[in-house]
Amino acid sequence: MTLKRLWLVFAQAATIAVAVLFVVTTLKPEWLATRESPAPLIVKQAALPSDAAGRAGSYSDAVGKAAPAVVNISTSGVARNPRHPFGDDPVFRRFFGDTLDTPRRTSGLGSGVIVSPKGYVLTNNHVIEGMDQIEVLLADGQTRLSAKLVGADPETDLAVLKVEREDLPSITFGNLDTVRVGDVVLAIGNPFGFGQTVTMGIVSGLGRRGLRLNTYENFIQTDASINPGNSGGPLVDSSGNLIGINTAIFSRGGGGGSLGIGFATPVSTARSVLEQIIAQGTVTRGYIGVQADDVTPEVADAAKLAKPVGVLIAGVERNGPAERAGVRAGDVLLGVNATPTPDVPAMLDVVADLKPGSQATLKVRREQKDLELKITVGTRPPLRRPR
Repeated sequence: MTLKRLWLVFAQAATIAVAVLFVVTTLKPEWLATRESPAPLIVKQAALPSDAAGRAGSYSDAVGKAAPAVVNISTSGVARNPRHPFGDDPVFRRFFGDTLDTPRRTSGLGSGVIVSPKGYVLTNNHVIEGMDQIEVLLADGQTRLSAKLVGADPETDLAVLKVEREDLPSITFGNLDTVRVGDVVLAIGNPFGFGQTVTMGIVSGLGRRGLRLNTYENFIQTDASINPGNSGGPLVDSSGNLIGINTAIFSRGGGGGSLGIGFATPVSTARSVLEQIIAQGTVTRGYIGVQADDVTPEVADAAKLAKPVGVLIAGVERNGPAERAGVRAGDVLLGVNATPTPDVPAMLDVVADLKPGSQATLKVRREQKDLELKITVGTRPPLRRPR
């Protein structure tokens, strides 16, 4: 009986176990799943580039070519307090004279680019204007050199410095004629004093004028980030060649931050100014002695011009080149030496390129008739900034 009872108990237990297994298999099969080891992670590792083709999309070669010639410029100088409207009043000066006349030290930061192994550095005039101490920090971040001002041209906002080293890396000049809207460009400089920084963008426009930044304007517009401290640094093409000097940014409200609209003085202008300053210490331009305005539709209609083109002579300098040539206020200047002058900026450029002392021919419209007047070109006087 005992064996029979044990067998009965075993059979019942087995039946219950099979029933439980059936229920679990049916309702909760995940309880019976076995945990497997995860598959090994496989990632793709790029091979080291063996040539330039392996660096497609990178501008490191252009940066490597241009960056060694880019310098940081730090300046300091003495600035006097702005002139007070009561500064000439003796009673006012008795109490506040010391405050009015006390000079103060001011400092600034900017960028520049070495254009000759002999130590010539090109930068913006506004970076160094009014400063008596100028120091250049080379691209290695350690070598500091004292610089002296060779010459400046406020009318293009360019200046040339010289350091006493003749083994410096210099930048390669590009050709503005090959630059097109949409070309990739790199801006290299010292934004906000952070140290040498590279930003990338494209050429957004060419020949930008009428910004009232300089007397002579022919800016390259770019969306490469240009910020305070970038002024004077180079704008280079995708091969690392200089195509412009970063000069100004567009900023609403004067905040000074980049909004993707920056302007660079083209390399053609920079080279002309550079060569003249090195050769003679200053820039010489032609001058005819007139005050000029753009032609309005009303003026064009009165002069019987097909469209508003040319430059209205609003005033003539007494005993200046234009007056001696017979130019009168109210004349419309249409061209100089057969080169059209469609607006004031174009006229300024054409006249500036004339050699002082040379003879030129002006084509003017007077009382609905075209005249040709011979003029002896003068020398443009230096720009006088208000104090």
